[in-house]
Amino acid sequence: MRIHKNYLPLLFGVALAAGVFMGSKLNFEDTTEKIFATNSKKDKLNRLIDYIDYEYVDQVNTDSIVDVTVNGILENLDPHSVYIPVDAYEKNAEDMRGNFVGIGISFYPYNDSIAVIRALEGGPAARVGIRGGDRILYADGKPLFGKDFQKDSISEYLKGEKNSKVTLKVYRKGEKELLTFKVKRKDVPLVSVDASYKLTDQIGYIKVNRFAETTSEEFEDALEQLNDRGISRLVLDLRDNPGGYIYTAEEILDQFLGKDKLLLITRNKKGEETKTYATRRGNFENGKVYVLINENSASASEIVAGALQDNDKGTIIGRRSFGKGLVQREMALGDGSAVRLTIARYYTPTGRSIQKPYGNGNEAYYNDYEKRYRNGELLSADSIQVEDSLKYVTPKGKVVYGGGGIIPDVFVPKDTSIANETVQFVSRSGYMGYFVFEYLEKNREMFKNASFEEFNRSYTVDTQLAEEFIAYASLGEARIDLSAYSEDLKKAIKANIAQQLYGPNAFEIILNDGDPMLQKVLELEGVITPVKEATK
Repeated sequence: MRIHKNYLPLLFGVALAAGVFMGSKLNFEDTTEKIFATNSKKDKLNRLIDYIDYEYVDQVNTDSIVDVTVNGILENLDPHSVYIPVDAYEKNAEDMRGNFVGIGISFYPYNDSIAVIRALEGGPAARVGIRGGDRILYADGKPLFGKDFQKDSISEYLKGEKNSKVTLKVYRKGEKELLTFKVKRKDVPLVSVDASYKLTDQIGYIKVNRFAETTSEEFEDALEQLNDRGISRLVLDLRDNPGGYIYTAEEILDQFLGKDKLLLITRNKKGEETKTYATRRGNFENGKVYVLINENSASASEIVAGALQDNDKGTIIGRRSFGKGLVQREMALGDGSAVRLTIARYYTPTGRSIQKPYGNGNEAYYNDYEKRYRNGELLSADSIQVEDSLKYVTPKGKVVYGGGGIIPDVFVPKDTSIANETVQFVSRSGYMGYFVFEYLEKNREMFKNASFEEFNRSYTVDTQLAEEFIAYASLGEARIDLSAYSEDLKKAIKANIAQQLYGPNAFEIILNDGDPMLQKVLELEGVITPVKEATK
């Protein structure tokens, strides 16, 4: 084939551009032997999988072998580099996006059917009239009940493409015939701000359960509403918050810290540093802030607490946080699965790393709670182990420490009694939710026209209902004496009833009444008198 001479310059240019691009991808300091050695490692794994696929004597699911191999590789790196298999990827993605497309209900698979706990306010189901206690029996003619119904497939019937419609047939107690609702699927938020309300005339409270894509917007809306109601102090509750996106934490910090204040430092394997600064006028730069943390506050929660502490903004209250100072990036593996790989470490504005050691393996790393318990750290601030070599000083002279978690400015001990921990667990467990749902099945009409304020003021859980829950949960068989905690158990039941009737904000308002960390805030603000400890 002959090429016309007029095209030769064009072809030369294309070839030159291609060469430059390919050259930019090569490291000419590497020898040819090293480059091919790297490829041979990949070839080795590929060949092994092929041998098993085609030659091994038994049929083997090589997909599962690959999953095990990937997990094995990552486990030898650090505790936070993780593999996300195909079947878990979408759920993980939804959690971090902060929304999904659906009809907007919370529900239980209950007695071989789908029972609506609550139709989310303003959501598609609520707009057409679906309400708590309804049973969804059919979706587009497909039965959603019976022993043979696969509960794991509920979502595929209720979720779908945005603006698509689904026809539901619903059983409602007191109605002779099934009710029919046509629901248009919409974006349904996965709320990350659990609660937002006023503790006092001057003190607001916001609880954040994770740092997802939508969290900063939710937080800003909640803060703006509280500002409009005249607060000058804010309690930011990050207890049990496992973290999430770094940029979300930075956006929330921007509400508190002035422009050009240092928020975070990240450093990669090459030693390259990236510093992030506050960028705009925040809605609470002049307000006083309290941050609540505990041993389960991790990652982005620690970024927020550490940045505020290092910038001498506010007071950190609670117990030493988890101690995660590693940054992950999600990378697709081409088959619908992904890996979250640690690509950097992060440091608070004073330069401290709060990553706890992980050299003894993942099991020891995640069992650090037991070590803290044995050391007495959960009961006394004096038992927190710190190293002078990891001491840092804030601009106003406050001493802070690195080496594993954020150490609070004001320590609040954990009630580690078995009975109380049991009450705390069941108050937030689905098991109590099932019990409360059954209670409401019999008594829902009693609350039909009551506002939350009326409910909170006048409704009390009696001893009989508390005893019924103990029997229902078979706690008596564990030989745990809950008699001294009957009031806490009653409060937990009331909070769960409020949650199913009025939503998560109501739940937190009730459970937070008398909470030790919030009591400490009120003490520091002079709202209540501190309780003097008895001398020994």
